[in-house]
Amino acid sequence: MNMATLGLIFKSGNMAYGFDGVKEEIQDPHSKIAGILLSCDLSPKSKKEVFFLRDKFRPDLEIAEAQWDMEQIGRAVGKKSEKKIGILAVMDAGFWKSLNKR
Repeated sequence: MNMATLGLIFKSGNMAYGFDGVKEEIQDPHSKIAGILLSCDLSPKSKKEVFFLRDKFRPDLEIAEAQWDMEQIGRAVGKKSEKKIGILAVMDAGFWKSLNKR
């Protein structure tokens, strides 16, 4: 995964972040959500909730766990260092594919 790509995705407006924002995208049948990225230090409870929502509303949606923590992801998307981001949704299939290049 490429951290620089996260900033580009955010600046392009193709990202929703935070549990509530991602939850809305998962539940919206018209959303163009392409994938969900979880920080490596996200709580087990939050992970469980995200997987539950995915399984209920979009069982084919890919979820990936990043090697970065919440603070690193927050900095990568240009948020102040005190802003932590543990869950984010990528709203463009091309960006999702680019982010997940191995």
